[in-house]
Amino acid sequence: MGQAVSQGPRDVGLPFPLQEGERIIQLCRRHWIYLWPTILAQALIGLVPVAALGILLLEIDAYEGLAAQAYWAVSVLWALYWAARMFLSWYRYQNDIWAITNQRIVDSYKRHPFSLRISTADLVNVQDMSIEREGILRTLLDFGDIVCQTAAEGQDFRLSGIPDPRAVQALVDRERDRERFRSA
Repeated sequence: MGQAVSQGPRDVGLPFPLQEGERIIQLCRRHWIYLWPTILAQALIGLVPVAALGILLLEIDAYEGLAAQAYWAVSVLWALYWAARMFLSWYRYQNDIWAITNQRIVDSYKRHPFSLRISTADLVNVQDMSIEREGILRTLLDFGDIVCQTAAEGQDFRLSGIPDPRAVQALVDRERDRERFRSA
């Protein structure tokens, strides 16, 4: 599941400040299935053509002089491009987090180092929550989406690809009820 963190008013390297008296209860990321198959595919796309071209050049005995220099120049540029793509895939995964605090749910997403999108929903405003999990892979690996309907106007608040969504839903329900009881 996500990381369970219990902190005081200081943030824990989060891209948003915590409110007065707020503490992190759980940090969630998407399921690993959103990262590792993508990284593996990108690594294969980055390495297989370079290796195949190198083998082809060796087989036809053209791996010398200008051909070898051109091969290495193109190969290095190709590998750097795919390494950058792999880094950005990892970066997006690491910086797509949902924080469940004792006061709110925060959705923070950074596509790249120069972007940031943060959405929040106060726990007392969460009216209804549902889990959407469809398909064999999502069922076997136990991940899905949690859709929170809030009192605010606009779209639903969606936590996508969460591992063990039933446990996260139960945690939010428990904290929402506790916060409502405290506010009453």
